[in-house]
Amino acid sequence: MELVGDVVVAVADGVMLVDVAGPVQVFDWAGHRVRFASPDGEAVRTNVGVPLGVSCAIGDVDGAVDTLLVPGYPHQQDVSAELVAAVRTVSVGARRVASVCTGAMVLAEAGLLRGRRATTHWLMCEQLAQRFPDVQVDADAIYVRDGRVTTSAGVTAGIDMALALVEDDHGAAVARSLAKTLVVFLRRPGGQSQFSVRESAGLARSAGLRRAVDAVVTDLSADHSLPAMAQRAALSERHLSRLFQQEIGMTPAQYVKQVRVEAAQALLEAGDQPIATVARRSGFGSEETLRRTFLEALSTTPSDYRKRFRTAAR
Repeated sequence: MELVGDVVVAVADGVMLVDVAGPVQVFDWAGHRVRFASPDGEAVRTNVGVPLGVSCAIGDVDGAVDTLLVPGYPHQQDVSAELVAAVRTVSVGARRVASVCTGAMVLAEAGLLRGRRATTHWLMCEQLAQRFPDVQVDADAIYVRDGRVTTSAGVTAGIDMALALVEDDHGAAVARSLAKTLVVFLRRPGGQSQFSVRESAGLARSAGLRRAVDAVVTDLSADHSLPAMAQRAALSERHLSRLFQQEIGMTPAQYVKQVRVEAAQALLEAGDQPIATVARRSGFGSEETLRRTFLEALSTTPSDYRKRFRTAAR
């Protein structure tokens, strides 16, 4: 395949190896020349200790930059002012800018997300929204395109994003072929909320809120209306709703629905129980309610989800 469009990957010490490797493999196989650059032009060490050679300092990149790719970091202290400044400078001459996972924080620091829609790893979406209120954060998207800037969710979502950009450049047939080679979906079903809700709720600080969320997980089929949850938490409905928004980032009803969806996902992945049984055990009551909720939340049906995601080990 003829080489097209240089991809410059801006890296610094502590960069997530998988954030780099996945998209870079996609772009390389699509015929793009990939160059690595660091703030000072020195080699860097990834978050798992693997050294990564670079071509030059980010500020010394010469020639046209088709895509500036900014991977993420597991610790935000690894994001230096030098990296942010260099990304801001090089982005001016790039046709498009893309980030993987918490690389969105670098773009936000550089002012590149101001007034735009964006996403990042689900664990960091709330922080991104709080630190940069001028960014419209989509916490459920696998990737978000807004003008010439594209941001992707956590870790492997960088592959989804890279495939989408390759599809823009080379067409659906090329992107589909690469997806098959990588053994991934060209467009995976659902959003990243399918991975997050119970883990994020575990961070709740308020004792009343913890009682409320624990009760949901303990008995999915119980009455988890707002009045019932408020009574268990010994809080007013208004106060409980406010705590849900502040500490979990969603309403009580949204939390209950997503916990039930996660429970249904686990049951579908692990066994052969009838869909009606899965619906009952996950708190949805009826097969139709489960199906309707899956279509709304994950853009797929329970049966299709089972086919795609069930565990291989039996």
